[in-house]
Formats: sequence, structure tokens, C-alpha cells
Amino acid sequence: MSLYRDLALLFVLPIPIASIAWTVTHEEVFREPRDWCVARSKSCRRLFERKFFYLFTCEYCFSHYVTAFFLFITRYKLLFDDWRGYLIAGFSLVWLANVYMSFFGRLRLEIKENRLEIAAAESKERGESENAEP
Repeated sequence: MSLYRDLALLFVLPIPIASIAWTVTHEEVFREPRDWCVARSKSCRRLFERKFFYLFTCEYCFSHYVTAFFLFITRYKLLFDDWRGYLIAGFSLVWLANVYMSFFGRLRLEIKENRLEIAAAESKERGESENAEP
């Protein structure tokens, strides 16, 4: 594999990794299983069980497992053609996936803030127009 292809994959593969990790750990569609995992991560007796259930609630933790799955199905290696290539690729993909998720989280926060500001301005305008009418 060429270095250019490796680098292109380095920036492309974290997109589905981040998407899957974010969806499972944040979105409403997985709320019930996630809430169950949160409860189990706090109530299980064994440390291993608590940590196992916690990984479904933390995007950083879960992204490691999603990355391992993607490394398995793509056989993507970075810089080396042996196990070191998997190791470097794995940590690189996790890091970039988490950078992408941070950007996405910040973007969602800004969109939410803008919507709240618009709603407050509209509410204020409605209140002023109701008070101005005789």
C-alpha cells in the first residue's frame, strides 16, 4: 500500500468509527440500552463487569473497540507491515475519531445555542408585540 493511500485512509476510516461510537454513546436511538449499561456499570459487583458495561457509555472507550473491529475487517496498517502497523494504526484512528467527535459535539452545541437564542428573540418579539397592542 502506498503512503498516500495509507494517509488517505487515516483520515477517512475515523469517520465511520466516530459515527458509530457517537451514535451508540449519545443518540436517542440507543438511550434505553445505554441507560441499562449505565446502571449495570454502577451496580455490578465485579470490576470486570462494571468496566465492560461502562464501555458502552463512553465514546472514547467505545471507539477503541470500534477501531479494533475496523482494523480486523480492513486489515489497515500504518507505517509497518507487521503487528506494529496495527498498533500505530489503532491508536492513530482512535485519536482522530475522537478529534472528529469533539468537533461534532462542539458543532451540535453551537447549533443548540443558536436555536435557543433565536427562540428567546422570537419570544421577546411576541411579548413586545402583545404589550404594544391596545
